[in-house]
Amino acid sequence: MTSLPANGSRRSAGFISVDLQKVRLVLDGRPVLRGIDWRIRPGQRWVLMGPNGAGKTVLMKLLAGDIWPAIGRGSERRYQYRGETFEDPYGVKQEIAYVGAERQDRYEHYEWNERVEAVVGSGLYRSDVLLDRLTARDRERIGNVLRRLRIEPLARRRFLTLSYGERRLVLLARALAWAPKLLLLDELFDGLGAVNRARVQDCLRLLSRSGLAWVLATHRGDDIPGSATHLCLLETGRITAQGPLGARARRERSGRTVAAAARAAHPGPSRQGTEVLITLRNATVWREGIAALRKLSLQIRCGHCWVVHGANGSGKSSFIQLLYGDLSVASGGSIARAGIEMGVPLELFKRRVGLVAPELQALHPRYLRVDEVVASGLHASIGVKQRSAARARLRVMRALRRVTASALAARAIRALSYGQLRRVLFARALVNEPDMLLLDEPYAGLDARVRTILRRLVQRAVNSGVTVVMATHHRDEWPRGVTHELELAASRVVYCGPLRSDKARSEERGE
Repeated sequence: MTSLPANGSRRSAGFISVDLQKVRLVLDGRPVLRGIDWRIRPGQRWVLMGPNGAGKTVLMKLLAGDIWPAIGRGSERRYQYRGETFEDPYGVKQEIAYVGAERQDRYEHYEWNERVEAVVGSGLYRSDVLLDRLTARDRERIGNVLRRLRIEPLARRRFLTLSYGERRLVLLARALAWAPKLLLLDELFDGLGAVNRARVQDCLRLLSRSGLAWVLATHRGDDIPGSATHLCLLETGRITAQGPLGARARRERSGRTVAAAARAAHPGPSRQGTEVLITLRNATVWREGIAALRKLSLQIRCGHCWVVHGANGSGKSSFIQLLYGDLSVASGGSIARAGIEMGVPLELFKRRVGLVAPELQALHPRYLRVDEVVASGLHASIGVKQRSAARARLRVMRALRRVTASALAARAIRALSYGQLRRVLFARALVNEPDMLLLDEPYAGLDARVRTILRRLVQRAVNSGVTVVMATHHRDEWPRGVTHELELAASRVVYCGPLRSDKARSEERGE
């Protein structure tokens, strides 16, 4: 690659350059990054790709100055900004904005439930939370950022009432309000529906007119923005290829599987359930004064496979949380669960259900070991309540083997990549051999290999008669054998019933 001159151009002088040379990183005694040589220059827009566990998130954190590399001969991490060179990130850390799932999870973990306007406003002052009242000028700037992403109607909403995808857009708005000189985006497109993906793509395209460099880490070839200029491939902590984005990007994009077409043509056997597991009647759910679901009635029977789809903020995650028991039905509606009568603890139902949802990754203390997280699924708890008996430990290890993660058993979850932790949550969901699986965007943050492993597990569950309810934005993630679908829009039911054909679905939308 060609480097910019040392003095740079006027366009790039106000932005950050980064030089990594022979950078190594060791976490919990394990080498995570090995001999990283990478140069990022103003105006370059990088896509960082690689499988789960390759070290993408760790590398992003190292760029952001959140973690430190190992000391070694020839190892350097150097930043250049406004004519000065910094041997460590402290001189420029406040000029770097980072958006990622772990940062997003902090809001859930610490219950930071400020209004969206305040969350974005904290970016103006480059702080975790807003410490002072917003001025009229602040509100004008915040409004401009929200309009850029076309999410200004969210301004008065509380952050934790938003959908996962809406939260991601708000944190992107916060990063833009930061006015960064380097922008780091870790799996930015995870959890985003088609409309919000287009909004992000437009935003990145507009950013390309400036000298701002950004780095986008992703697993999916179809997430590569049209405005990207460079590609970096990372495997087992090493950069295996890097350079301008050209023919390689086209190969990545064309690598999408044709399995989706095969699944659509052969949807699998239809099965009729008998036992009713959950009944909703006129169910409305409120979150912080906002209706998350309105007047929903349905029955979920044993052996049914439901898919839930709709745009960000339509109510998909709230529906999953309602079924599990983390949200309640408002007066005038009802929810009934098989075997749960008055006086029977809801925990008994939860122990029959395997849950995979983004908020679970935020709720578990980071010091817990992997086997402890999986064991918590035996009791439907967060954290372990008691020492596991030998029989329980066998079940934990069996569940980890099913997700090809037995080697992770003794590691602290703080040392895992986001994708590795998602595998652990799948093991937690499966450890009790559940009657029902509730899956909220279950494959977010996973590379193609791990997605394949976990999709096979879900498919086996569907085939064996386990009741499955999956919320997803991606049509190609629907299992074979889907029996029913729920389409939501703005908290209301668009369609609820037996699976429609793709043609019927398009005709109903007027496409």
